[in-house]
Amino acid sequence: MFIFDKDNFEAEVLQAEGYVFVDFWSEGCEPCKALMPDVEKLAETYGSQMKFGKLDSTKARRLAIKEKVLGLPTMAVYKDGAKIDELTKDDATVANIEAMIKKYI
Repeated sequence: MFIFDKDNFEAEVLQAEGYVFVDFWSEGCEPCKALMPDVEKLAETYGSQMKFGKLDSTKARRLAIKEKVLGLPTMAVYKDGAKIDELTKDDATVANIEAMIKKYI
C-alpha cells in the first residue's frame, strides 16, 4: 500500500490515470487504526486493478481540508484525479469499503 503525503499526493493521486483508493487516517483515530488491517487486505486483493494508498491527515491537514475530508476515517476513490466516491466515519465499514471498490474495478 502506497504512502501518500503532501509532497506526492498531486502526482500520485490528482495526476494519476485510472482509479486510486485513498485511506485518509490519523494516528489519533482509533477507528482508522482498527480498519487499517482490513483495508490492507483489500489492497492485496484488489491492488492489481486499482492503486491503493493511505494519507496521514495530521501530517497533511491543508491537503485533507482541500480534499474536503471533514471526518475520519474517510475512504475515497479517485478516477483520473477527481474524487468520485467516498465513505466517512460510521459508513466506513469493511463491507461498505469493499462494495465501493467493486463498483469501480
